[in-house]
Amino acid sequence: MASGSSPFSTLHVGRGSRGFRGSPTLLCTPLMGTTVDQMLIEMRKAKEIGADIVEIRLDCLRQFSPHNDLEILIKRSPLPTLVTYRPIWEGGQYEGDENKRQDALRLAMELGADYIDVELQVAHEFNNSIYGKKPEKFKVIVSSHNFHNTPSVEAIGNLVARIQATGADIVKIATTALDITDVARVFQVTVHCQIPTIGIVMGERGLISRLLSPKFGGYLTYGALEAGAISAPGQPIAKDLLDLYNFRLINPVTKVYGIIGKPVGHSKSPLLFNEAFKKVGLNSVYVHLLVDDVAKFFNTYSSVDFAGFSCTIPHKEVALVCMDEIDPIAKKIGAINNIVRRPDGTLTAYNTDYIGAISGIEDGLRGSNGSHPATGSPLAGKLFVVLGAGGAGKSLAYGAKQKGARVVVANRTFERAKELADKVGGQAMTLAEVDNFHPEEGMILANTTSVGMKPNIDATPISKEALKHYTLVFDAIYTPKDTRLLREARECGCTIVYGTEMLIRQGFEQYKNFTGLPAPEELFRELMSRHA
Repeated sequence: MASGSSPFSTLHVGRGSRGFRGSPTLLCTPLMGTTVDQMLIEMRKAKEIGADIVEIRLDCLRQFSPHNDLEILIKRSPLPTLVTYRPIWEGGQYEGDENKRQDALRLAMELGADYIDVELQVAHEFNNSIYGKKPEKFKVIVSSHNFHNTPSVEAIGNLVARIQATGADIVKIATTALDITDVARVFQVTVHCQIPTIGIVMGERGLISRLLSPKFGGYLTYGALEAGAISAPGQPIAKDLLDLYNFRLINPVTKVYGIIGKPVGHSKSPLLFNEAFKKVGLNSVYVHLLVDDVAKFFNTYSSVDFAGFSCTIPHKEVALVCMDEIDPIAKKIGAINNIVRRPDGTLTAYNTDYIGAISGIEDGLRGSNGSHPATGSPLAGKLFVVLGAGGAGKSLAYGAKQKGARVVVANRTFERAKELADKVGGQAMTLAEVDNFHPEEGMILANTTSVGMKPNIDATPISKEALKHYTLVFDAIYTPKDTRLLREARECGCTIVYGTEMLIRQGFEQYKNFTGLPAPEELFRELMSRHA
């Protein structure tokens, strides 16, 4: 099979048929302390968080007295122990004598470690040295790390066979994701492997290899104690695995939803959807999906188990061509942000951005002038200035037009502004012209550019002086929630509408499309107020 070329179906996945898997995927927390005392503290934290196993990384210790230190670490651990002494040639920190390194691993076995992790390069030699001496419940993990790429399914299969041939009890393969579709090849191998297998794809594009490990038959996955104690690229925090992604609830028949974007790690959507899924008892998980090429993504993850997606920058427009059906409003806008995979495998797309943003702006106006919903849209007749002509800009421009507003589109490049303005019968200008544009008072401003988004939180798309001509300012950015634009608008006396409002409201619509159930509006609001 050519690398990354084949669609990935999960219809045949596991379903509890794998003989060796008597228990769910284990959560292992690596201990990265530089002293034995630090590691003992980390062990207790790992137990408190809810980890199943701790990985004692001996190569992290600044000073190491094998017998004394291993006895303390293994005997005093409140959790089962996996001992790793990773050499520099396999991505670790140990640079000393190889015989001493293997002696320490053998000693760990003798002192009661539950697992040791040894590299494929030396596994034959090591396993021969302990033949006939292994305690009954002790397991040897034989690992291979590829820090460059993820090979073809055939090459990974051959690698697994080589690892099995060393006498491994557990196979561990760690590759590197150059594209999110690389993960599918590792899933294909772990699902079909006949002995316990750990399949990890490193890097942010490989995140789902860790999150969805229980779905695809992984023996264990790694979760760091904290952000500063990550033992491999792209490793999530154990607390996030358990609390954000509901790791313990994932199984072979779990439906997968997620947010497609680039960047995507900042999105709060997993927080909202996973909590809602858990609350109503849906066997579903919602994950971050860092996608470079949407067509390749949909072609690869084509199973109905990948049941729906939110779609964010920069894919809201390019994803259109991958759809089988597009809601008429989304087609008119020319941008989508919500995709549902039907039971027959086809993809249907919607735009819920415009509903979320426009309804939030309308309610903001009603609140500021005391009018009631029955009086029609408070946007009717207003001059509505949209900054940005991307997917979100199109949603706002179209939505405002639908409500009877007069639309002005400002964009960095005039051509794109004009293209959108022409579609909604509006006016176009460049972003540079916005500061001097004030044909009337009481205008509405909607920022859909990324100016002011974390980490560039001191930036703003329009001067404070120009804001005095507006009655309401909306910013689609929600990281940070209180952008410089909104702070300055508030100081000028404008009504402000946060980007979180658009996120929450468009999320209500997405949830309905994904599940067919009414959205848990109070829960979404409570979560956003707590975490935004």
